Amino acid sequence: MQPIRGKTLPIPDRDPYPAELAAQCNPYGAKRCQFPAKHDQLASATMALTRRTAAAARKRGPGVARAASLTAVAALLAAACGGGSGDGGEPQEAAPAPSESTTSTVAAPVSTTTAPPTTAPTSTTAVTTTTAATTTTSTTTTVSTTTTVPPPTTTTVAVPQPEASTVAGLIALERPLVIAHAAGDQDYPHSTLYAYTQSAAAGSDILELDVMLTADGALIVQHDDTVDRTTEASGPVNELTLAEIQALDNAHWFVAGFWGDQTRPAEDYVFRGVRTGAVEPPEGFEPDDFRVATFREVAERFPHHVLDVEIKLQRGPDGQEDLSTGLAAAEVLAAEIADLGREDSVIVACFNDEVLETFNRIAPSVATTPGEAALLGWFTGGSALDDRISVVQVPFTYQGIPVVTADTVARVHDEGREVWVWLSGTDVVETREFYAELFALGVDGVIAGRPAEAMAALADIGG
Repeated sequence: MQPIRGKTLPIPDRDPYPAELAAQCNPYGAKRCQFPAKHDQLASATMALTRRTAAAARKRGPGVARAASLTAVAALLAAACGGGSGDGGEPQEAAPAPSESTTSTVAAPVSTTTAPPTTAPTSTTAVTTTTAATTTTSTTTTVSTTTTVPPPTTTTVAVPQPEASTVAGLIALERPLVIAHAAGDQDYPHSTLYAYTQSAAAGSDILELDVMLTADGALIVQHDDTVDRTTEASGPVNELTLAEIQALDNAHWFVAGFWGDQTRPAEDYVFRGVRTGAVEPPEGFEPDDFRVATFREVAERFPHHVLDVEIKLQRGPDGQEDLSTGLAAAEVLAAEIADLGREDSVIVACFNDEVLETFNRIAPSVATTPGEAALLGWFTGGSALDDRISVVQVPFTYQGIPVVTADTVARVHDEGREVWVWLSGTDVVETREFYAELFALGVDGVIAGRPAEAMAALADIGG
């Protein structure tokens, strides 16, 4: 693997962090914690809370219900190191193919097209990448790019218009919601326009995405703060321009059910080369549907879908979480939401409370979900959530400890709020039956890596 612009970061299977630390820090399968210094502080807090939970459970009295809430804190602490369905990158057991019954739940389709192109300041940079494979040879390709974004493409795949197009409208439906995590990353290439289109076509109510800024200030849809795990290149996102990043193949390492697995035979990577034109795209799609998308491209491609947006912080040169990257992304996100007129159809999340507070000051009319510290205070009973919070997003488990229980769901509902659940990707296999079990617990939304299966489960219960 050759670096972009001289920047080289280790790919996941060359991680400097020991496996035992990764397992403690991120139970969701990450081979490393992005913020190891923060891990020590969080681990101490987690251990203290675990001891309190065990003591309460032994009393077998009224405190048992509170103990169940305390166990949830551990998951919130772990969430700071990663999160979301399959976010960690450790292979999840491949689940069955989407159910055929899903098609019956899809409403009348409407056609969508991509947004108009945007243009950044002009510059020219050579990007050198190496196509990785399990064969004995590799091919090095030099791609010359400029900061002018390619012309828009038209996607001819029809998607249904969702039942409601605002956060308040979806809550008013009073039924469980299917939220496509990273565009359904267990079935489709993580965060690509191709994947968002497929998830929308399956009937997803909400599209979930992570955002951060490029070197030239473009707000892109990207989970990791490097391009290593999904593309053929390596390098930090905040040292690459939009044009450099969008020239890459964002489906280079995709295998269904095994996000980030770079150890498989080359033929397993079925979408590799579509972005570059070496392979024909699926019918109805274009090569650009397999590049890294911008927030605006997703928002304009799916104007009727509510977006669940998580602001990601990036690491600085010292390898530590850089607060300024999240604050800057929050400002750009607020401005783009306003420019697009999407104030009532976006809900924003971030593990960092300061970033969320900044966003709330800039965009007070946009819905947000609590950050890590606010949720920690709420779960331990020390503080109440902001009255404006209508949705609480929580993880399913922490190292096998159940978090989403009937008691937890009831507590959220007693406060008049909705509970949306995101999944770990290592201790669950996302199937139709599993989603049905979550719906049976009374959760209001599932952030699913396999949205077609979640829609089928919803249809099974008459949702």
